[in-house]
Amino acid sequence: MSKNSSVTKAFAAAFVVLTASAIAGIVTMVILYKTQIATMNPTPRPTFPSTTTGLPPVTRLPKNLVPERYKVLLWPLFYSQILEEVNVTSPNQTALFTGNTTVYFHCVQGTSSIYLHSQNLDVYGPVVASTDREERIRVTRMENHQDQTNFLEIELDYALKTGGNYSLFLSFSGEVSGGLEGMYGSTYEEGIPAHEDDTDTDRFLIATNMEPTFARRVFPCFDEPDFKAEFEVTIIHRRITTALANGINTDGANIIDDDWKATAFQPTPLMSTYLFAFTVSEFTPTPSSHHRVEINTYARPKATAAGHAKYAADITGRILDYFERRFDIIYPQRKLDQIALPDLISDGMENLGLITYQEGELLYEEGVSSLLDKENIAELIAHELAHQWFGNLVTMKWWNDIWLNEGFASYMTFYAVDAVEPDFKLKDVNILNNLHSAFEADALASSRPLSTSQGDVQTTSQIMEMFDTITYCKGAAVLVMLADLVDQPVFDKAIGRYLSDWKYKNTDQNILWEYIQKADDESTGERNIAEVMNSWTKQIGYPVITINTTSGEAFQKHFLFNDSAVSSLSWHVPIRAMKYTTLFRLIWLKPGESAMKDEFVATKGEWILANVNCTGYYRVNYNPENWDRLITQLQKDPRRIPLMNRGQLVDDAFNLARAKLVDVTLALNLTRFIRNETELIPWAATISNLGYFVRMFDRSEVYGPMQMYLRNQVEGLYNSFGNYTDNSTVPTDHSSQQIQIKAIDVACSNELPECIEMAQHMYADLMKINSTNSNDLRKRPENLGLSHLQPDELRCVGLLLLGSPFWRQQPVWRNLIPTPQVYAQGFWALRCLTHHW
Repeated sequence: MSKNSSVTKAFAAAFVVLTASAIAGIVTMVILYKTQIATMNPTPRPTFPSTTTGLPPVTRLPKNLVPERYKVLLWPLFYSQILEEVNVTSPNQTALFTGNTTVYFHCVQGTSSIYLHSQNLDVYGPVVASTDREERIRVTRMENHQDQTNFLEIELDYALKTGGNYSLFLSFSGEVSGGLEGMYGSTYEEGIPAHEDDTDTDRFLIATNMEPTFARRVFPCFDEPDFKAEFEVTIIHRRITTALANGINTDGANIIDDDWKATAFQPTPLMSTYLFAFTVSEFTPTPSSHHRVEINTYARPKATAAGHAKYAADITGRILDYFERRFDIIYPQRKLDQIALPDLISDGMENLGLITYQEGELLYEEGVSSLLDKENIAELIAHELAHQWFGNLVTMKWWNDIWLNEGFASYMTFYAVDAVEPDFKLKDVNILNNLHSAFEADALASSRPLSTSQGDVQTTSQIMEMFDTITYCKGAAVLVMLADLVDQPVFDKAIGRYLSDWKYKNTDQNILWEYIQKADDESTGERNIAEVMNSWTKQIGYPVITINTTSGEAFQKHFLFNDSAVSSLSWHVPIRAMKYTTLFRLIWLKPGESAMKDEFVATKGEWILANVNCTGYYRVNYNPENWDRLITQLQKDPRRIPLMNRGQLVDDAFNLARAKLVDVTLALNLTRFIRNETELIPWAATISNLGYFVRMFDRSEVYGPMQMYLRNQVEGLYNSFGNYTDNSTVPTDHSSQQIQIKAIDVACSNELPECIEMAQHMYADLMKINSTNSNDLRKRPENLGLSHLQPDELRCVGLLLLGSPFWRQQPVWRNLIPTPQVYAQGFWALRCLTHHW
């Protein structure tokens, strides 16, 4: 339970909501909801394919050659600043790069052909040599296949010998990408332009993103995850810039001439090509301390000087310490750089030794960035640092098991943030949010298994499709269930062995199951881990468990929003259940089983609750009598129900109603307890699920009654924070800050008069600011309440009420923007000006 679960006298006095009014509102919403549903066209009947087919294995590299080490020289021909312009459209800038690479490899099986990857590169000058005998082998033909394989094929005069060691030298050139793949350019402003045509503040940088198959666009390589190798890199770049790469800078930079210098880096540990990274920029570092690793967080010079990278720098070392202690395996390098880029294809990328982030996801300014920004930064850094073990140290064999990277990183994030920022109290919130995201995506007939066959994941587009909610969220959710099933200490022991035994190697989920099985056998040995877990990873979807507390019967069914499909899927389901205050031992429901369980029989007045603490990846439905008892308990004393389950009961009820397994009246009645709730999780679940009504019926008659209902429910919660909100002050503990944000969000979004009045005053004051007084502008956001407590929705309400005059003063708003997050929030709020209820 949270420290903030008790109800203060002021809070209790604020909750004056008539039960009759709440019931009347629910009845109105139900009638209008059913009327709207009846007019909708039914969803087409889903089908389940019996088999899937993939491309033939010719799209994969042969395994007869194994790379061991690369020496790579890269020379991006660009300026970080425009020094002169030939004309308006032709500055002194190029989009070209050149370089060469030598790859040292071992021959596992004799062959006269070398296959590796190259895409959109001009490759020339191949030299093949035996490093055992120091002799060259003549190249008879070289061809770059212009198809989806991206193979660079090199034919030799005679065959390489099994067991022999060889090298391949290649020169190449290419163009810097106009997108965000491979080696790409990015622009930003360092300062404020003096006029519209002023380019003196324009800055350029080079960055990379190789995941999943873009290293081949930068240099010829064996671009598959199980071809791990060392990388020794040299970057030639302008003298006013700094080059960063995966490895440690050897000894500064070697000056070439007045314009150029070369920075060399030590060889990396063994790693996959998708982790290869480098940047060239004028960015400056924020150093942070660690007992062994030198950590530097790079950002735009002005952002660094303003301290916007300080929080990220400070928390990185603490998270790194946590993971080293938890796994008992040290981070493999003595340096860790991370950089906040203006543009990146994802929020972050875990490149070994050089983690890249979107600028807006890493920079933070105290008193200006939001509370949510701070939480997101901690979570994102934890996710990318977890990858240093899950993905970088131990890597999946192929992209069909990418969940072993991303699922584990998401799972470990829950615990890392909780360890280094315990005041956030986010572990349970994040586990439940993650579960709900997975449930939403996996309740569709178009879902996919967590782990598919390699044949179904061959092309770059197919690989990219694997980076989805199923991989990240379902992957983490099944790990939560597995850890609960075998007990956390057993799980942690197994994972420690798994990481230690397979470091610098590649695995699949079957290897993971073997390690969990061994640790479980040493503890209890009661189950077949592979059999249980394959039912969750190799099938789409998840079940709804229906429990009849009168008879004790329990059965499972594939849960789908459109329940017209015929599905025979079933799972090995571990169920943790409780009766009032009694927690039962683990109960199993086998695939296809309809079982009678004594534990599920409730005597008169008792209620049964299944999936205690939401560790299971399934929904639960009950007979009407048990639902009524749970609803009564929630209204009488919600704290008798575990916190996470209070949120999950709401989510289950609404989604069961969407699937037409219960009446919507049940779901709406269940939310009546929320007016006495002081915790974030139940409120978040209620607002999220009532948001379904908004999305479906925001222009219909349902919306008005729902708004009225939520105004009544949130009024007491909002007023309990009145002194803080009206005076733009902050509650002392983090949990109270979170629930205050939710109270403002719900109150203003549903037009509670007190909240509307507060928003009007705040934004009227904001618009009076003299736009020419930049120093005053710099201080005003915090003074006006635009601090870390104010959510996007509150800005939305304020702008909506102010109306069109805001547009005329938009430059004022822009001058207020100190960080990318706040700038993004401002433009998010602008959308409200065209949204009409």
